Amino acid sequence: MEGRAAGEVRQARERVARRDEAVRAAAEQGLLGPDAAVVGLLDVSGIRESAAALRAAFDAAVPPGTPVLHAFAVKATPLVPVLRLLREAGLGAEVASPGELALARAAGIPAERTVLDAPAKTPAELREALALGIAVNADNPQELDRLDALVGRAAPRSPLGLRVNPQLGGGAIRATSTATATAKFGVGLRDEGARDWVVRAFLERPWLTRLHAHTGSQGIPLPLLARGAAETYALAEEINARAGRRQVDTLDIGGGLSVDFASEASAPTYAQYVRVLAEEAPGLFDGRYGLVTEFGRSLMARHGTVVARVEYAKSAGGRRIAVTHAGVQVATRTVYAPEAWPLRIAAYDAKGRPKQGPEVVQDVAGPACFSGDLLAEGRTLPELEQGDHAAALDTGAYYFAHHYAYNSLARPGIYGFAPDGSGGIAFATVREPQTVAEVVAESGGAHADALTTLRAPGSR
Repeated sequence: MEGRAAGEVRQARERVARRDEAVRAAAEQGLLGPDAAVVGLLDVSGIRESAAALRAAFDAAVPPGTPVLHAFAVKATPLVPVLRLLREAGLGAEVASPGELALARAAGIPAERTVLDAPAKTPAELREALALGIAVNADNPQELDRLDALVGRAAPRSPLGLRVNPQLGGGAIRATSTATATAKFGVGLRDEGARDWVVRAFLERPWLTRLHAHTGSQGIPLPLLARGAAETYALAEEINARAGRRQVDTLDIGGGLSVDFASEASAPTYAQYVRVLAEEAPGLFDGRYGLVTEFGRSLMARHGTVVARVEYAKSAGGRRIAVTHAGVQVATRTVYAPEAWPLRIAAYDAKGRPKQGPEVVQDVAGPACFSGDLLAEGRTLPELEQGDHAAALDTGAYYFAHHYAYNSLARPGIYGFAPDGSGGIAFATVREPQTVAEVVAESGGAHADALTTLRAPGSR
């Protein structure tokens, strides 16, 4: 039987091979070319593998029949075809806005497999979720007051919970650390009187049956993630002991598994995370609690690639610079915070083949009109020349589906790919490339005269 480590190495090699074939095929089939200078590519086989690995890791740890919902964090890749693919792979959706909920519904994700989390839910959003039977995690006491008014005396269709912050500290990236003392999410359990308030809130509301905590995202080490889940479990045990019954029946432990953007290694894995969880809080897996997870980046990052044509190659101050069509508009976090969000770059030639030849230190620049628009700075790569392609790897989450319209740059097309069964690659359109006419329309083109015709009453 193939060992776990050997299997992960094999999968990584296969993933790289599929990616190389897809870039070559995209160039051959015209998805990359003079009229398509930048595209996003999604590895359908890889997405399925990640979803299967997530389900298998938890299924191996819980008793048969334990309800486990893996709700994909829609914010990571808000694309309807991706959500439909994940639905078919057995996942649900975690949404944090009316738009994300609409995307999940368009993908056919059932209400009972949808979770609504957000720190600023409006009464209208709460009413819609309750009417549909979508699970809701309240963020704070004022939101809980709103739910009191909306629920009334009738038993709600929706499973309802409360988000807590175990206040355990942050990870390597402050912006993605959600369990610091002053994090904006949830009820801080270490604030004076807060834990007692949470227990009373549950005892006063028999319909409050879930606890939710999300310790953080990229840059959070496994032990800290596990401690956040363990704190949530301990609080559920306390509430149930005080209630004298199993009032809390489901624990939503969030997502947050980091991705190693420095290599192809899929570490940490879901299986590793489950092992750490079981050591920190074995009661999570004894079957008394249903579980909800909310993974996003770890499911999708490896399986997306942004590929951009090198429009010009030049030198400045002795440094080679490849000017491409991918920059801040597709890799906003990387451009503005490169230390926290570095990306690996792969070099391909004009025909989409892995670039060969001596490696040189060079910058890979984007098209936006400011000097810091760099995908990579001082990177050692085969020398990129005019007409070649630079590929930003591991961009399947929080990259090409989060367009930033600097310089009114158009959104690139996104295409899924898979083997065609005869040795080639088949593509499917996930999102059409944005046209210049659509850019104008989104920028108020239909209202061009709105300000020039605006007059104060009585003026001429």
